[in-house]
Amino acid sequence: MTDAAATSPASTRTDVGERLDALPFTRRHLKVLTGSGLGWALDAMDVGLVSFVLTALIAQWALTGEQASWIASAGFVGMAIGASLGGLLADRFGRRSVFAITLLVYGIATGASALAGGLAALILLRALVGLGLGAELPVASTYVSEIAPARMRGRLIVVLEAFWAVGWTAAALIGFFVVPASADGWRWAFALGSLPALYALVVRWGLPESPRWLARRGHFAEAEAITAGFEASPALGGGHRRRPPTVAAAGPALAKSGVRALWSGEFRVRTAALWIVWFCVNFAYYGAFIWMPTILFAQGYGLVKSFGFTLIITLAQLPGYAVAAWLIEVWGRRVTLSVFLAGSAVAAVVFGTSSTEGMIIGAGMALSFFNLGAWGALYAVTPETYPTSLRATGAGWAAGVGRIASIVAPLTVPPLLAAGGALLLFVVFAALFLLAAATAWGLGDRRGAALDDR
Repeated sequence: MTDAAATSPASTRTDVGERLDALPFTRRHLKVLTGSGLGWALDAMDVGLVSFVLTALIAQWALTGEQASWIASAGFVGMAIGASLGGLLADRFGRRSVFAITLLVYGIATGASALAGGLAALILLRALVGLGLGAELPVASTYVSEIAPARMRGRLIVVLEAFWAVGWTAAALIGFFVVPASADGWRWAFALGSLPALYALVVRWGLPESPRWLARRGHFAEAEAITAGFEASPALGGGHRRRPPTVAAAGPALAKSGVRALWSGEFRVRTAALWIVWFCVNFAYYGAFIWMPTILFAQGYGLVKSFGFTLIITLAQLPGYAVAAWLIEVWGRRVTLSVFLAGSAVAAVVFGTSSTEGMIIGAGMALSFFNLGAWGALYAVTPETYPTSLRATGAGWAAGVGRIASIVAPLTVPPLLAAGGALLLFVVFAALFLLAAATAWGLGDRRGAALDDR
């Protein structure tokens, strides 16, 4: 091989990827994982707070179910737009920069929500919050996926997604202790949700950019410096450098870029399957968990008691993530995702038929366990579906399609409850989980394989 060939752009991109994949889990990997995970947890805390605030505002502002639905759906409208734009921007301007901006946007808008004086103002502010929230999640998962070594990439993405349970648990604690404490409890809850604005500074200056993205964009010196920094970082847990996975022969150069490329012949089936799974999982998850405290409250449980049930149910998310993180590198992406989605379907039906406190808590915990484990597997497989030049765009648009479902779901819950009660509602959720479980077999499975660095 000539010197020119060895240092060509394609060679440099491959070299960076191979070196990253050969690494053990280092102290710098831990910094990236926890730094991204804290942003993820703050995101979850904000989304989770809405479910508790809605219940309080229905009582305090005498809102109808439809009005409350619009508060929830406004945030998801923003998330759909933010996810689609955030991925495009991250492929153009970098993962870390867009990640930091999203934290800043939704942190400021959440703090402003605490000052909302009426329904219209709160709906507008929730839409602005959604812009930042929607962009943050696919960008963060793409970022960690590109830095993680191949043999543990899926597991680390599930661990990243597990920070969602930390944030949702924080929201449940705030909902239990802060929201019912006074008439302004919901305002104090939103004020606490403004913390991401401060954390954005930590992300922007404390975390490195993705070396794969830098190399793909021609910033070879910076990519080399960051990769060397990971190589110099002390290994944790007795790990050591390993032979990188065999890099499959590169496919044809991408003739298209942006959203059009997602529907080219090479990616068409994967994109269709991914979008269907994202749509179904978002509809069922947000339809169930955003409305859960309100559904329990409507069934005669007091405000504090319904919030307490929700807090206990939320705690089951963490073991769901833990089991998925182990299985995803044992069973692979598709099997793990399908099994957890099928488990979610069964748990949803049982929850819809539950009539005693013990059954409600037990079925709710099972739904949390399986549903959040499925989320972890879905976030692991999504960035792996596309090459580096399309990775954030593909992840962002899949999330954006999912957010369309999360817009529709809160609006659909009141009429479904009126038509057939909790049983009909959760049977619908179960059907969507089963559709997602079947469609997941159309996705690829890159367990242990190198990422496509085109």
